[in-house]
Amino acid sequence: MRSFKLPLTFKLPRTAALAALVVAVPFAGAYAASAGFYTPRTAGLIDQAQSVDQGITAARQMDKIKPAEARDLHRQAVRISRVAQREAAAGHGAIPSEQYQQLVAQLDDVSQSLRNATGSSPLIGDGADGGYYPNG
Repeated sequence: MRSFKLPLTFKLPRTAALAALVVAVPFAGAYAASAGFYTPRTAGLIDQAQSVDQGITAARQMDKIKPAEARDLHRQAVRISRVAQREAAAGHGAIPSEQYQQLVAQLDDVSQSLRNATGSSPLIGDGADGGYYPNG
């Protein structure tokens, strides 16, 4: 039985690595373009907007808010997320500080509206005067 020995100057590993790189680079570029590169602050804002939207969906499914209310809150949350994504794309992944603060405030308003609509706002008061009262 003969054994097969590769010469010392065998270049297949380098060729295979180069071929793999040539094949992988276009796919990596396509993935990066679709996923977007965001700063951590921007990614957090977009994730938070999506979380609020999921809360809206859950509240609607549990009949805690009316369909019209859910549509309005959903529309606001999606608009905030889209504006954040558009601004981040224009700013190479970052949102200007002033615009970021505005978007965070708007998202906080949507979140507070959801809490108020579902009755899950934090309550104030100690109950000494007969009850607790919604804060908001």
